Amino acid sequence: MQTTHTPSIDKAADRSGRATAGRRVRSHLGRFARAGKVRLALWALPLVIFVLAAIFGPMLVEYNPVRVNLGARLEPPGTVLPDGSRAWLGTDQVGQDVLAQVLQGARVSLLVGAATIMIAGVIGLVTGVVAGFQGGWIDIVLMRLADIQLAFPSILLAILIAAVLGPSVFNVILALALTRWVIFSRVARAATLAAKERDYVLAAESMGASRSRMLIHHIIPSTIAPLIVIATVEVGLVIIAEASLSYLGLGSPPDRPSWGRSVANGRDYLNNAWWISTMPGLALSLVVLAIGTFGDRLRDYLDPRL
Repeated sequence: MQTTHTPSIDKAADRSGRATAGRRVRSHLGRFARAGKVRLALWALPLVIFVLAAIFGPMLVEYNPVRVNLGARLEPPGTVLPDGSRAWLGTDQVGQDVLAQVLQGARVSLLVGAATIMIAGVIGLVTGVVAGFQGGWIDIVLMRLADIQLAFPSILLAILIAAVLGPSVFNVILALALTRWVIFSRVARAATLAAKERDYVLAAESMGASRSRMLIHHIIPSTIAPLIVIATVEVGLVIIAEASLSYLGLGSPPDRPSWGRSVANGRDYLNNAWWISTMPGLALSLVVLAIGTFGDRLRDYLDPRL
């Protein structure tokens, strides 16, 4: 006996099949999203360890910048000192614990990196959004100023500013922020120009939305994701720049040890006490590598095309 299918039954079957396929696709996408969050959290784990070490490490390992212990100078890593303590990363040329210096330097690097990115990000966000949204002579003036600053190497400009202001953590933050705002401004301007052409922004403009409302509710939120990605990359570069300034004696003062200053202190003892420069240099390399890798993964996670 031959069976026949009516058009209504076929349409209902097609709709049911498409609904099932849609649920299956959404389920797969949900699993991919959850797996992406887990992978992103794993890549962020080294940064979490760095932040915890910078915050709580100096509380656990005491460091006195003016205390000298010549009887325990240039001791290799793992040495038990005369007072019964163990120098896990060795001691420097005046008998100070290298581990304590590394932990103190982590706090300085975290402070400089976070404060510099925050200041530079705010300046870049404001200037970039204003230039991209207003256009005209404001855009021309701001972007030409950015071009002029980009013509100078950022590290040389930071050295010039730090040399004029003098060595201090605040001056380092100010010098590096003045050299980094251009990158954030460029990214914010590009994101603003792209957001202005999107349908929901054009619809809000046609419905009579005020310029302030369009900025707050539509333009600025569109710039946050790319700025976050740029910030994760720039943090590592800022930490390297701070270490470079400290290595040259233009960064943190002597009573505030940093990784760059620790590397500079051990450059004359590389033959017989390699750990003085190697340990803070290794910490610097690992942190910058972890930040760069996390920035790449965060970019992939926030990119809807991926």
